[in-house]
Amino acid sequence: MVKFGLQFKATLENVTNVRPLGEDFRWFLKLKCGNCGEIPDKWQYVTLVESVPLKGGRGHASMVQKCKLCARENSIDILADTITAYNAEDNETFKTMVQFECRGLEPVDFQPQAGFAAVGAETGTPFPEVNLLEKDWTDYDEKASKSVGIYEVTHRFTKC
Repeated sequence: MVKFGLQFKATLENVTNVRPLGEDFRWFLKLKCGNCGEIPDKWQYVTLVESVPLKGGRGHASMVQKCKLCARENSIDILADTITAYNAEDNETFKTMVQFECRGLEPVDFQPQAGFAAVGAETGTPFPEVNLLEKDWTDYDEKASKSVGIYEVTHRFTKC
């Protein structure tokens, strides 16, 4: 079992506390089989609200899947206590936003989508519906009379 950290990087304009919202947040990943190296074309998601028992009573995981190529059963689990926000002081640097515990899988790609939230850096104005699918997001903070945005979203995975 190996832990992988998803590191997030973005340019923030007048916002902070960028984070996944709720336990039903979907982390869209592409996962490589550690046995045969197969990487399916389709995006798969893992979420905290879904829990599947592992074979042999070895606990639970967020997702268990059988590799279509080699038929090996692999699993991935979100480590809930590692989920953290990306803040203004993290601007334009990589920061680990979440860790995954993997058995037989390795995350190789991440697709940010809807379900993120942020707050205005000066005003604390909540922005509960941030969609990062286009790697950029903009809005307007009425209290501060300023535009807000998240730009150039990128990521990488690291072994923890």
